[in-house]
Amino acid sequence: MASLELPDDGSTPGGEPDSTDLRPVPTPWGPASGVGSLPGTDPVEALRLVTGELPDFPHLPELPGRGAGADMIGRAAALLVDLHVDLTPAGWRLVSRPGADERRAQEMLARDLDALFEVAERYTGPFKVQVAGPWTLAAGLERTRGDRAVVDQGARRDLAQSLAEGIAAHVADVSARVPGAQVVVQLDEPSVPAVLQGGLPTVSGFGKLSAVEAHLVEELLTRFVDRVPAPVVVHCCAQRAPLDLFRAAGAAGLSFDLGAVQDLDAVGTAVEAGTHLLVGVVPGTDTTLPPAKSTASRLSAWWNELGFPADQLHAAVTLTPACGLAGASPAYARTAMAHVREAAKYLQPE
Repeated sequence: MASLELPDDGSTPGGEPDSTDLRPVPTPWGPASGVGSLPGTDPVEALRLVTGELPDFPHLPELPGRGAGADMIGRAAALLVDLHVDLTPAGWRLVSRPGADERRAQEMLARDLDALFEVAERYTGPFKVQVAGPWTLAAGLERTRGDRAVVDQGARRDLAQSLAEGIAAHVADVSARVPGAQVVVQLDEPSVPAVLQGGLPTVSGFGKLSAVEAHLVEELLTRFVDRVPAPVVVHCCAQRAPLDLFRAAGAAGLSFDLGAVQDLDAVGTAVEAGTHLLVGVVPGTDTTLPPAKSTASRLSAWWNELGFPADQLHAAVTLTPACGLAGASPAYARTAMAHVREAAKYLQPE
């Protein structure tokens, strides 16, 4: 397993941690992982696939093929504390009391946790869970009266606080079922570029919502990351992913599509700051993949363009698909995960 070299853990000669040493515990990273979603509807089967193909850094699969409540917004909404949602023809909406759609989303998440215990109870090492981040959730939820929650500063704040509390409980639930897991939380933020650029459509679809200033986006995300009791990765595979903003907000890792990111300066700054990179190197939908060695060579050339020593690459980068695999065939999903695992082996120092 490829991981960052861990500094001395501050233990005393007797083996007990020194209570005066307040250095943060180093974050574990595996050589290859997934982004989140997979095709299919069986959580046990999906977990067996992930733990088999990505044994050093598996993740809790998301299965949107199960329908409403298993989608990205519904799944995140199922974690909200003291806030409630319901499904309308236009999408998910904040409501005053829980209903059947919310309960269905919570029940599917509970089944996923049961499957996790069944399949991976004895796993030890880094383990990733994914959830829509506060900005994407606010962009995807309609207020009871009005437009998207993202336009309302109070609604954004309440949603972020509720979601952070729900994620903390989710991390505890995962840790209880897999005591050896070192949980990493991935925040999916595909909507942030549109939030920043004023590209989100109104609920009616006839207009665009006003852009939100970058400092407001960063401030809310910083407070949110601070409240999550696990290392946070921010994932965005858009062309204009604001990597500098995510890093400044405290993300321990950045997840992006290698083919979509053009701001090498932002990537270089992240590496210099010690931010881990989860780099998407294969498409999320069916295609013919090159040999794994060719993918590793492509990544090595990119790393060389960044100007960093080749012997640092294996510890700084985790290979992933470019995005979720829900739109792929089951055979391709397995192939894509096997491909990133095999490509990562070529990056290991000899």
